[in-house]
Amino acid sequence: MNQQPLAFRMRPQHINDIIGQHHLVGEGKMIRRMVEANRLASMILFGPPGTGKTSMAMALAKTLHLKAKTLNAVTDKKKDMEIAVEEAKMSGHLVIILDEVHRLDKAKQDFLLPHIESNLLTLIGCTTSNPYHSINPAIRSRCHLFEVEKLEVGDVKEALQKAIKDETYGVGQYTIDITKEAMNHFAFSSNGDLRAALNGLELAVFSTPENNNGVVYIDLETAEQCMQKKSFSHDRDGDAHYDVLSAFQKSIRGSDVQASLHYLGRLIEAGDLDSIARRMIVIAYEDIGLANPQAGPRAIAAVEAAERLGFPEARIPLANSIVELALSPKSNSAYKALDAALSDIRKGKSGDVPKHLKDSHYKGAEYLGHGIEYKYPHNYENAWVNQQYLPDSIKNAVYYSPKKTGKFEKGLSQVYESIENKKK
Repeated sequence: MNQQPLAFRMRPQHINDIIGQHHLVGEGKMIRRMVEANRLASMILFGPPGTGKTSMAMALAKTLHLKAKTLNAVTDKKKDMEIAVEEAKMSGHLVIILDEVHRLDKAKQDFLLPHIESNLLTLIGCTTSNPYHSINPAIRSRCHLFEVEKLEVGDVKEALQKAIKDETYGVGQYTIDITKEAMNHFAFSSNGDLRAALNGLELAVFSTPENNNGVVYIDLETAEQCMQKKSFSHDRDGDAHYDVLSAFQKSIRGSDVQASLHYLGRLIEAGDLDSIARRMIVIAYEDIGLANPQAGPRAIAAVEAAERLGFPEARIPLANSIVELALSPKSNSAYKALDAALSDIRKGKSGDVPKHLKDSHYKGAEYLGHGIEYKYPHNYENAWVNQQYLPDSIKNAVYYSPKKTGKFEKGLSQVYESIENKKK
C-alpha cells in the first residue's frame, strides 16, 4: 500500500489538473500564458498554507517537461544548491522549487542570483509570507510575484470528489459512501486548506471499518472527529455557516454586545479563526471607522495575538476586541465618501487636474503654466488657504459628510465646518 499521504499523491501533474487559482492558470491568465508560450519565468508564489503553491510549481514544470528539483531555504544548505547548479549545467537548465523562500539567507541568495539571471535556473519560490515585506529585494526584483488565493469551498469539494474516485492515487479502491453533511464539513472546516481537507478524508477512510456490504460509510460525526472541529448544522451548500457570519457582523454593527459574543462563540466552536479575523478587521474599518479610529489597529493586534496563541487561548484577545467593536460608536462616512468619488470616476466624471496643482519639478513646466499659481498652505494662517483642488468639471462635488458619533469624528466635523465657512 502506498504510504505517501493522500494530499501528496493527489498533487496535480499538469496545469489543467490545478484546482482553483483561475486568476493565474485560467484561460488568458498570466501563468497559463507563460506555459502556452513555453517560457516559464522565475516567480514567487505566495499565499495561505494548503493552497497548492508547491504543487502548482511542480505541475508547471511537468507540463513543460522541465527538469525540476525541490529544495527548502531553511533545511537545505548552500552545498545542496551547489549540487543543483551542477545538475543544471549538465542538463542545460533546471527549475528550482524553493519552499520557505522568505527564509533564504544572504550566502545562498548570492550564490543563486547569477544563475537565475543567466536563466540556468528558473526559480519558483513558495512562501506563506508577504514577499513585499519578507523577501530580499534582490530576489524579488528578479521574479514575478503571484498571489495564490485560499480555495473556495467548491474547489475543495471538487478535489475531495476527485480523490474519492481516483483508484490509482486517491482512495477509489474503497467503496465510499460519504454523506452530504460530512462532505460539507470537510470543505468548510478546512478553511480553504486543501491539504487539511485531504488529510481529514484519508483519516476518515482508513479509520472507518467497512460495513457488512463492504462500504466505508463516512457521516458528519466521523468528519468532525477527523477534522478535530465541530460542525455548524450545515444546510444546503452550507448556508448556515454564512448565516452565523452575517449575524456576527450585524450584531456588532448594531452594538449588541451579547449577541456579538454569542456568535463569536459559535465561530470559535467551529474553529473558524480565519473568518473571525477577516470580519473583525472589516467591521473595524467599515462600521466603526472614524468614530473610533484606533479600533482598526487594535482589532488587527487582537487577530495577530489570536493567531499566535491558537485556540483555546485565542478566545481571550478576540473577546476583548469584540466587546470594544460592539460598544464603539459607529461611522461609515469615510468609505462611503470614497465610494461616491469612485462612482463619479467610473462614470467619466474626472476632468483635468488644475494647472496650479500639476507637477512643476521639471524643465518646461513654467512654460506650460504648471504649478505657477499654487499657494503653499503652510505659508498661511492655520496652514490653510482657499484655492481650487478639484477639476473644473466637478469643482463643487461633495463626497464626505462627517458624522458626529465619536470624539474623533466630532473633531473632524468641526474642522470640516470651519473650512466650509471660510470658503463662503
